[in-house]
Amino acid sequence: MAPRKKKAQISVYLDPETMGLLADYAARRDQPQSLIAEAAIASFLSPDAAEQREAAVAKRLDQLDQRMARLERDLSISVETLVVFVRFWLSTTPTLPEPAAQATRAKAGGRYEAFVAALGRRLAKGPR
Repeated sequence: MAPRKKKAQISVYLDPETMGLLADYAARRDQPQSLIAEAAIASFLSPDAAEQREAAVAKRLDQLDQRMARLERDLSISVETLVVFVRFWLSTTPTLPEPAAQATRAKAGGRYEAFVAALGRRLAKGPR
């Protein structure tokens, strides 16, 4: 057997938060903190580390692009649904005679204000 090389010792200063994260991670893995720190430094200094980070960023951007495409599709479906509904409603709703139309317009204004207020309250609650 070849003799083991003695590892060099260094002193590193970590902020308390980073030290806590290191201690927690080492405890979860049941590994010494020095082994975790050594692996992290080796990964950081690895020549392919930049390529790995770039690949991870590219993958994340692809995922975001797919989500955006789905959102655009869903939004266009929602808009088209509204357009079809409004066209159908306008084509099937008969026009009212003028005296009734004036009363309906007056009532519609109040109903619209109530609708806008209800919508505002619902939007103020945040996403569901």
